[in-house]
Amino acid sequence: MDCGFKTDAKTKEELLPKIAAHAKEKHNMETIPPDVMEKVNAAIKEKKGLF
Repeated sequence: MDCGFKTDAKTKEELLPKIAAHAKEKHNMETIPPDVMEKVNAAIKEKKGLF
């Protein structure tokens, strides 16, 4: 699955609920499968104090 979703947060803990909400709303995922979560984690980059 390719997805260009972008968001930011001050911490990774604040970022994950945004990712989960996007997955549910746009991809009909009640939970994020481990293989998708691996890709999500690999795509997370820190930028100017934000994630």
